[in-house]
Amino acid sequence: MSGHVEHGSEFQPHRIAGCFRALHAHFPDMIENIPSALRSLWPGGSTARRGSPTTVAQVDVDRLLGTWFEVARLPNLEADGFGQHHVDVTATYAKRPDGRITVQTVSHNAKARMRRTEVTGMVRPADASGSRLVLTFFRIIRGHLWVIGLDPEYRWALMGTPSRRRLWLIARTPRLDSADVDRAMAIAAAQGYDAARVRPTEQSTAA
Repeated sequence: MSGHVEHGSEFQPHRIAGCFRALHAHFPDMIENIPSALRSLWPGGSTARRGSPTTVAQVDVDRLLGTWFEVARLPNLEADGFGQHHVDVTATYAKRPDGRITVQTVSHNAKARMRRTEVTGMVRPADASGSRLVLTFFRIIRGHLWVIGLDPEYRWALMGTPSRRRLWLIARTPRLDSADVDRAMAIAAAQGYDAARVRPTEQSTAA
């Protein structure tokens, strides 16, 4: 995703730094080559070597288009660490006239007077299954997001990084009933994610 950057008449490095902080707040562990020492600072950051998670058999990428609400996530340093508590998180997928797909993620930091953060980038399927997505930010930074659980009617999706350090439950509505959440968490646990640490994401939008 390409971050939202304000343009001015002079070079302002603090804005560039802020743009990258925004990127990490939304997609921290999908970015390749982040030093493992930094990731291990957060509880659960060290993941034992094991086989890769299993993705769902097929994803109709066109059915991902539109807005999704973050229902729950595996806490991470960037979104839940010191001075960070991201709420009202949404991701909107849209198809451009040229057929390429963009994703715009918006969140608000409840520990910083609900400061809004927005990150935009490109997404494409890595293979014909559509269940392994490749995300590109600033045209040079690439990450991976895998769909490991999916409601048959596309009411919710469970997405995680191959490292298992990041996990998100997203839905078409701000909230899901407990049966759907339990089903998603059972999938996460079976795939080796630390489902016991997943926490709900606060959404102020009515269901």
